[in-house]
Amino acid sequence: MDIKPQPNHQAYVAALRRMTPEQRLSKAFELGDFARALLRDGLRERFPTASEEQLQALYLERLERCHNRDF
Repeated sequence: MDIKPQPNHQAYVAALRRMTPEQRLSKAFELGDFARALLRDGLRERFPTASEEQLQALYLERLERCHNRDF
């Protein structure tokens, strides 16, 4: 498997190391919020005629698929 080049990875890790634990946790929540917003926007684009209720149902269904499960 080819690994995608990550030219900024070292700078990213260095930036994380300079953050306090609280700042890293805050960044994690921020990134989670951003990912959920992208999911919602993508669903709106993919299903432009869906009602808000339908979009919410799709959103929740897709989120459920993303969560790890113990089988």
